[in-house]
Amino acid sequence: MRSAVTVSLTASAVLAGGLFAGQAHAAPAVPSITAPGGFVMNNGTGTTLYGKAADTRRSTGSTTKIMTAKVVLSQRNLNLDAKVTIDKAYSDYIVAKNASSARLIVGDKVTVRQLLYGLMLPSGCDAAYALADKFGTGTTRAARVKSFIGKMNDEARKMGLRNTHFDSFDGIGSGQNYSTPRDLTKIASSAMKNSTFRAVVATKSTKQKVTTRTGGYRYMAWTNTNKLLSTYSGAIGVKTGSGPQAKYCLVFAATRGNKTVIGTVLASPSEANRATDVKKLLDYGFAR
Repeated sequence: MRSAVTVSLTASAVLAGGLFAGQAHAAPAVPSITAPGGFVMNNGTGTTLYGKAADTRRSTGSTTKIMTAKVVLSQRNLNLDAKVTIDKAYSDYIVAKNASSARLIVGDKVTVRQLLYGLMLPSGCDAAYALADKFGTGTTRAARVKSFIGKMNDEARKMGLRNTHFDSFDGIGSGQNYSTPRDLTKIASSAMKNSTFRAVVATKSTKQKVTTRTGGYRYMAWTNTNKLLSTYSGAIGVKTGSGPQAKYCLVFAATRGNKTVIGTVLASPSEANRATDVKKLLDYGFAR
């Protein structure tokens, strides 16, 4: 009798153990996203968690500005409190391109740190122009801007990103501004190693005191275009992008516990689709 009970209990234990083991190791279903391109990786290990046309070159829109910020922050002996005088050329550029703006005012003196907030939160193309002009080299503005874009491409080459090329400092290029979901994720992952970059892209809104032409001051208020910061638990960045060619893009990152997931979606058909795609990919990344 004792033997029969033992056999029965052993069989039950095996069945139960098999059932629970199966549940513990069941992989989450791979999500379906509307964006034609997507990529997700574990930021700590670099392990790929998801890919869809991850190496297909696409227009990047303002996600380009991640590299703009990365190049600025990689400058030797960088003084984040150095002041940059806002030139009329930056304002004229915004008008001519009908570009997203930090609403910088001609004659104001704005610090490099403040320009980074203006670049990454409201996606200011005027802030991007000011930074390219400041950190490029040359005797003319055109030469300095060309030099700065060259630095962006040099950085991409150093990182081994063969499917990335920049022809602008802000994503408004002439057809030769492209990257891939995998490459953009790697650029963002590298940029996130910088504490200033992390602080900027995690900021939902900010009010910055800048010096006016006459020596007075004004406050500039900027709100982050990345709504993920308010809608997804643990979100820590990174940058939105949009445009006629780029459609709706987002390089995203979130941390839960000891795990940070980082990724990119490119060319989502709408802002709503982009938000849904990113949530699916983050949920999947954390479940892996």
